[in-house]
Amino acid sequence: MIRFEILVSLVATMILSAILTPFVRKLAFKIGAVDKPNVRRVNKIPMPTMGGLAIFISYTVGTTVLYLMHQFPSRIFFALLGGELIIIATGVIDDIYELKPRQKMLGITLAALEVYFIGGIRMTTFTFPLLGLIHFQWLSLPVTLLWILAITNAVNLIDGLDGLATGVSIISLSTMGIIGLFFLNANMFVSLLIFTLVAAMIGFLPYNFFPARIYLGDTGSLFIGFMTAVFSLFGLKNVTLISVGIPVMILGVPITDTVYAMIRRILNKKPISQADKHHLHHRLMQLGLTHRQTVMVIYGIALIFSFISLLYPISSIWGSVLLTIGLLFGLELFVEAIGLAGDNRQPLLDWIKRTVARLTSKSNH
Repeated sequence: MIRFEILVSLVATMILSAILTPFVRKLAFKIGAVDKPNVRRVNKIPMPTMGGLAIFISYTVGTTVLYLMHQFPSRIFFALLGGELIIIATGVIDDIYELKPRQKMLGITLAALEVYFIGGIRMTTFTFPLLGLIHFQWLSLPVTLLWILAITNAVNLIDGLDGLATGVSIISLSTMGIIGLFFLNANMFVSLLIFTLVAAMIGFLPYNFFPARIYLGDTGSLFIGFMTAVFSLFGLKNVTLISVGIPVMILGVPITDTVYAMIRRILNKKPISQADKHHLHHRLMQLGLTHRQTVMVIYGIALIFSFISLLYPISSIWGSVLLTIGLLFGLELFVEAIGLAGDNRQPLLDWIKRTVARLTSKSNH
């Protein structure tokens, strides 16, 4: 009976999101939450943003119903709600007035402090191989804040094409929910929260997929990124290399894009916060893929990361290490091939070419 109630709640959340999105679209036009075309945008006409508001409202209604039915821990539920409201307020203001990066960081930090102090959602220990258990103590706060800021901004950065951030987040969060439910013995309520957010995003995706009728906006990308970071913390309270590796692997697409964006800007001696058109989706389109093809390719990459993350809980330590090394090697080859770190920066490919040329020369002699 409980499972049926949960299924009904998830389906209702998805339907509510689909119903609310057209109303949020009209509201965005009325209050000026509109993305106007410019050199960095792919849209050719003004597009309403703030679509994340529909996701937030439907998610909040869905989780509130589940809270009333199953009595989630009140402290965590209301601490999360407080953090969500701060994030949503930050996103809505940014979609209307365009905040500076520091102002957005302040909003994310305030939301993170809310869940840290009020909800007690934090990293507290780390188990290092050979060294054993180490308590973070006072480092718990900065480490937790850094994690939330990094993941939130990583998801925010990939929101560059129709349906991209929404679809990748659906894949990532679904995987996180499955791992938490079946492999990590996480609390049932965490998985329910995750799947409720997934349901809300599924209801929104048809309006957001190419050709989009509404964008997530920072309202959506910040909210989804923040919730993803917080959900992952439930499995990271007592951190090990494997437990931290799983969410990193699940979020492989936004993390890879963010890391290489930072590397690219450092190598080009530009500010890390300076925007450019060399993100993963930009590079794939510059190589000749269409808008839709680019999104589908990145969905495929996200699915690969998710599949590999499912192997971690059932692998041995050495199996996980070899899996990670193999993935990093393949990932480096891919990003060099598409020029994600910048043009003419292909150290691994150049080394392989030199090695093959040297071996070929020796065999000819």
